[in-house]
Amino acid sequence: MKKLLLLVLLSALFFRCAEKESENKLPRIAIAGLAIESSTFSPALTHEEAFKARVDEDVFTFYPFLAQDSIHRKRAEWIPTLRAHALPGGIVTREAYESLVNQTLDRLKADLPYDGLFLDIHGAMSVVGLDDPEGDFIRRVREVIGYETVISTSMDLHGNVSKVLAENSDLITCYRMAPHEDALESKKRAVENLLDRLESGKGKPAFKAWIPIPILLPGEKTSTRIEPGKGLYAKVDPETKKEGVIDAAIWIGYAWADEPRNHAVVMVTGDDEKQVKESAEYLAKSFWDVRAEFEFVAQVATLEESLNMALASEKRPFMISDMGDNPTAGGAGDVTWTLHELLKRREFKSETGPELIYASIPGPELVEMALAVGIGGKVEAEVGAAVDSRFAPPVKLSGTVEAIKEGDKDAGVEVVVKVGAIKVIVTKKRKPYHLEKDFTDLGLNPRKAAIVVVKIGYLVPELYDMRGDWIMAQTPGGVDQDLDRLGHKRIIRPMYPLDRDMADPDLSVRFIPTSGGSK
Repeated sequence: MKKLLLLVLLSALFFRCAEKESENKLPRIAIAGLAIESSTFSPALTHEEAFKARVDEDVFTFYPFLAQDSIHRKRAEWIPTLRAHALPGGIVTREAYESLVNQTLDRLKADLPYDGLFLDIHGAMSVVGLDDPEGDFIRRVREVIGYETVISTSMDLHGNVSKVLAENSDLITCYRMAPHEDALESKKRAVENLLDRLESGKGKPAFKAWIPIPILLPGEKTSTRIEPGKGLYAKVDPETKKEGVIDAAIWIGYAWADEPRNHAVVMVTGDDEKQVKESAEYLAKSFWDVRAEFEFVAQVATLEESLNMALASEKRPFMISDMGDNPTAGGAGDVTWTLHELLKRREFKSETGPELIYASIPGPELVEMALAVGIGGKVEAEVGAAVDSRFAPPVKLSGTVEAIKEGDKDAGVEVVVKVGAIKVIVTKKRKPYHLEKDFTDLGLNPRKAAIVVVKIGYLVPELYDMRGDWIMAQTPGGVDQDLDRLGHKRIIRPMYPLDRDMADPDLSVRFIPTSGGSK
C-alpha cells in the first residue's frame, strides 16, 4: 500500500513538473526572408550575387527590436535561417531563386520543429518561369515545416498578395506609409502578433479575409504624404483596434510587373467573423471610392519642361526625379536618355554654368580609367546602356575626375566626373542615391547646387527635406510612370486606371481557409 501511495505521489510530482516546464518553455520561432522588387519591363536580370544574404546571428542586425537585450528577444527561442534581400532590379534568374530557396529550406530542416515563423518578404519578386514566386516560396516552406507552425508574414505595401500566399500565411501585414518610414515598425508588428498568438495559446486566427481590388497604380501616385493615400491608410489602424480583429492591411500592388497577381488587395485577420468581414469590405470600398483621386505626389513634366523650370528658379537645390529608370523601383539604373539630354543643353556647356549634379550612371570602364589617372586627371569612356539601351546608346563621357571613393557596399567604386557645369557620378555598379552623405562623401554639396537630378521616383525623406523645390520628370525606362506606354498583357482585366470606364467590381469578402485546412 505504501509503495502504491509513493508511486502515485511520484507520478503527480512528475506531471506537475512536466506541466511547469511546458508553461515556462519558450516558443521556437524561425526567421526567413527573400525579397526584391523586380520589373518585368526591364531587360535586366538579377543574379544571386545581387542578394545580400545573411545567416545565423547576422540576421538579427536587421531587426533592432530583436537585439540581444530586447524584450522580444527574450520571449522566444529564435532560430534565424537566411535573410536575402536585394536592391530592386530586373527579373530574378531561376537559378538564383532556386539556390536561395533551397538554402533557406535546408536551414529550416536542420532545426525542426518550430512553433512559429517570421517571414520577411517584399511581395514583388519576379522570377523567370514563375508567376507567383512568393506563393511558390511559402508553399515550399510549408512542405518543410508543416501546417502546425504559425507563419507571420511581413510585406511592403507595394507587394502582391496572391491567394496562395494568403492561404499559407496565418498572420499577415504590410507597411502603412509610402515612403516606408514605418518599415521596421511593421516588421515589429508582425513579430508581436506572432508572439501574442503563440503565448496566449490562440494560435492561428479563425478568419482571414482577402479582397482583390482591380486597381494598379504606381507608388508615385499613392504616397501617404498626400490625399487620398494619406486618408485611406489612416483608416487601417482603427480597424485593428476593434474587438476580434488582429490586423488589417492594404496592398497597393506592384505596377511594373505583368503577372495575374499584380493588383491591389485588402486583408484582415481575426477571430470575429462579422467584424473581420466588415473591416475588410470597409477598407476595400474606401480604396475603390477614391480611385480617381490619386495623383502624382509632386508636379510632373517632361524633362525639358523640368529643366526650364529648374533653371528659372532661385530655390536651391532644385531636385529633378529621373523617374523612368529608378533603381529603387526596379529600373536597370543605366538608361542614358536623360544624361544625353542634359549634355546637349547649352546652359551646362561651360564650367561657369549652373552646377548640376547627376546621380548616377554605371560605367566600369570609366571608373577603371579614373583609378589609373587619379583626381584631376582627364578621362574619356562610354558609360551606361550596357543593360538597357532601348531608349538611348551609351554616353561617351569626357571630363575631369573630381573625386574617387572606393569600397562602397553598393557601387563598389564611385567617381565624380566634371563635364562643363555638370558633375556626373559614375559608379562601378548601379547605386541609388538616398542620403545627403551619399553626396558629401564624394566632396559634393547638393544643398548649394543649382540642380540635382536623381534616378528616383518620389523623394525619400532625407532628399525630400533637403529640396529647395522638386519636380518629377516623365522619362523612359523599365519603371515608366506612364503605365499605358508599358503595355501590360497578362494582368487581369479590367483594371483601373487602364480601363477607366470599367464597372464597379465585386468587393465582397473572400474568406481564405486556415493554412493546411484542406490538407
